[in-house]
Amino acid sequence: MSTGGSQDPPNGEKEVDRAEKREFVASMHAAFSGAGAIVVAHYTGLTVSEISAFRAKVKEAGGTVRVAKNRLAKIALQGTSAAHAADLFRGQTLICYSADPVTAPKAAVDFARTNDKLVIIGGAMGATSLDQDGVKALASLPSLDELRARLVGMIQTPATRVAQVVNAPAAQLARVFGAYARKDEAA
Repeated sequence: MSTGGSQDPPNGEKEVDRAEKREFVASMHAAFSGAGAIVVAHYTGLTVSEISAFRAKVKEAGGTVRVAKNRLAKIALQGTSAAHAADLFRGQTLICYSADPVTAPKAAVDFARTNDKLVIIGGAMGATSLDQDGVKALASLPSLDELRARLVGMIQTPATRVAQVVNAPAAQLARVFGAYARKDEAA
């Protein structure tokens, strides 16, 4: 018999809820462990459609956005190199992360530039703590794909020059032989 206050849900519901929380914490722990960068931001005042637009933009760039209870996010951070970021989880926070250390910060900073309701608090890049300025600095760096493209371009340019230098003597010889052939024909 109950003596007032709130009633506990049936026992099966508690077990399901706890299992879902354990599963969520385990998936977030794995995500935090594999993340190149984590950005924590306040999202107070953002509409569902704005958050969905942000999620889509980050997903397109190769990252993920999650809204999580702070307590569960702090538990998920335990045992990762980013555990020091637990202090950032106060108020309505969302987490943006990616394997590439530049993708999540770049997407978050770009979105925050056009929507002042998303306020970047800070983040983590491995064991390195990032404040708001650190996240912005990281966002200004080229992504891994951009760096790869630059590197390929740098490698291809000298190869093209080497091919031109190697082929130049052969072309010159061909022109000399051609000139002698024309000279002999004229004579």
